[in-house]
Amino acid sequence: MNKKDRLPPGQGLVEDFPVFQSGDILEVDRKKWTFIASGLIEKPLRATYKEFLLLPSRELTTDFHCVTGWSKFDLRWKGILFKTIASITKPFKEAKFVEVIAGEGYTTSLPLSVLTDDDVIFAFGLKGKPLTREHGFPLRLVVPKRYAYKSAKWVTGVRFLKEDRPGFWEKRGYSNSADPWKEERFS
Repeated sequence: MNKKDRLPPGQGLVEDFPVFQSGDILEVDRKKWTFIASGLIEKPLRATYKEFLLLPSRELTTDFHCVTGWSKFDLRWKGILFKTIASITKPFKEAKFVEVIAGEGYTTSLPLSVLTDDDVIFAFGLKGKPLTREHGFPLRLVVPKRYAYKSAKWVTGVRFLKEDRPGFWEKRGYSNSADPWKEERFS
């Protein structure tokens, strides 16, 4: 696929990787950080940073699209696929949505079916190096087929839910589906 076909409508390609967030760039102590998976699952998960890094990881190269109109191609992430977390926790059939919980009360949610795509990853590395604070250290969710506000930084856990629970930006008028190919920026 050529670069023109990879660029969603209304987006411009950038060479750098801009940093956007609501509030300050967080300072997270990896020794105190814990990832928690809860909700409608058979096997709740609680993992320290060290334990999380022991889960089966992989590298993925994806594109990244910001709702403000820029896109960055070929970002190489290292981390744990969301579907790996789902296979460990075993969501119940009634679990249709996932609330992603991040630092300072930030949340977002997505259908479980979207998160189990082969390209959705909990990233702890970027471009062969550990993830930086600016890009969400110690853990960032990356959802390439959605605008970047669905790719929460400073993730601390997930909650599997029966019904959708709109998050920080969705409550402020941004699209809950956030599909860049359909330009779903606002609700």
